[in-house]
Amino acid sequence: MQIALYQPDIPPNTGTIIRMAACLDVMVNIIEPCGFPFGEKSFRRAGMDYIDQSKIIRHQSWDDFLEKTGKSRIILLTTKASIPYTDFTFLPDDILLLGRESAGVPDDVHARADHRLKIPMAKGTRSLNIALSAAMVLGESLRQTKEFPEP
Repeated sequence: MQIALYQPDIPPNTGTIIRMAACLDVMVNIIEPCGFPFGEKSFRRAGMDYIDQSKIIRHQSWDDFLEKTGKSRIILLTTKASIPYTDFTFLPDDILLLGRESAGVPDDVHARADHRLKIPMAKGTRSLNIALSAAMVLGESLRQTKEFPEP
């Protein structure tokens, strides 16, 4: 299981996701350009000392990401999906893709995803924090695939 962040633009959210991924032994793909200098002070603060323990691959572009990730399924988390993540069957080599906090992903990235999933939410609400969304779906995917790290 891997996480991919498409052009992240809020450093503390990126740091939080990297910290979570380090604790769960999950690779994080950063698809550039980021909306902040990678390694910025607020980014490192959110990631705490887990940044050095994390597995991060930086991709210069969406095309570079696609080329290097090969045949893994890309699972986009989006409010525009119709399938709840709780009704989906994950595979161990899936990549969970999250868009920019400010804009999601462009239409071509949305169309390229192998599957699009949503988190069911109450009427009148718009979206969850990206790090919280990543944690919810990653937790379910690791549970299903029995890929949680051994203590």
